[in-house]
Amino acid sequence: MFAAYAARIDRDQPLSGLELGERPEPQARPGWTTVNVKAASLNHHDLWSLRGVGLGEESLPMILGCDAAGIDEDGNEVVLHSVIGQSGHGVGPKEPRTILTERYQGTFAEKVTVPSWNLLPKPKELSFEEAACLPTAWLTAYRMLFTNAGVRPGDSVLVQGAGGGVATAAIVLGAAAGLRMLATSRDEAKRARAVELGAEGAYEPGERLPRRVDAVIETVGAATWSHSVKSLKPGGTLVISGATSGPNPKATELNRIFFLELKVVGSTMGGKDELEDLLSFCAARGVRPVIDSVLPLDRAREGFEKMAGGDLFGKVVLTV
Repeated sequence: MFAAYAARIDRDQPLSGLELGERPEPQARPGWTTVNVKAASLNHHDLWSLRGVGLGEESLPMILGCDAAGIDEDGNEVVLHSVIGQSGHGVGPKEPRTILTERYQGTFAEKVTVPSWNLLPKPKELSFEEAACLPTAWLTAYRMLFTNAGVRPGDSVLVQGAGGGVATAAIVLGAAAGLRMLATSRDEAKRARAVELGAEGAYEPGERLPRRVDAVIETVGAATWSHSVKSLKPGGTLVISGATSGPNPKATELNRIFFLELKVVGSTMGGKDELEDLLSFCAARGVRPVIDSVLPLDRAREGFEKMAGGDLFGKVVLTV
């Protein structure tokens, strides 16, 4: 079957290890289901895999991709939950939690096999392309906002780095849930797009906000950390799920954190129950993932280049 896979690991030039070509079809195994992939979306996790983060040389070649929607062996339209091992379903009961492609072959292929427990029905209101955007970036944003930020309708939330998958998802989901969303971006067009998607205002990184916020959604890391801390109300919450600009900020702002009793919460992905709730929320409220571009699988390299260069707003989707 045709697939996009990591053939080599290169920390400095990750795309040099990406290859497109034929790979063996997945083998049947007890408790697992093979899905005919209709659409799969890119995540920064795929780039990190090519750099060797969470993926070792001994696991190569590894088909990339952890998000997908498709049709299962019984003809059902399904969405994949990409966290394997946390429940013991389909794997050993003591197997640690991993994201698809850290241990098992991924979704950038004509077929993928996963534990049957990891499949959820695709709502009829969502296309395969839209549904394929949800299991990683949108699920991460959902958990950050509604599980870990501790906010409720009417509260204000700052999203750093509008344009990225998680940040874009947070703006759309927060606005749909009645939160007052603010955003930052270095790019004027991305700031304008954030407002179109429901943000009350969009600002330059580091720019003073019109008011302090109840929570900050942080995926940028070192470059925006100080601004995130300084933007919070006393008792506010900073939820962090990534650090694309680096993990070590110049100033940790510890005095401000303890004096204002701020909360810093780490957040990673989400559970199957949260993905089920996210799918239902999107179907019921008419919320749709923001898609930057849709490409056929054989043009996967273009999608990777677009993501690596930051030249996107929303998700890149590959279709089979």
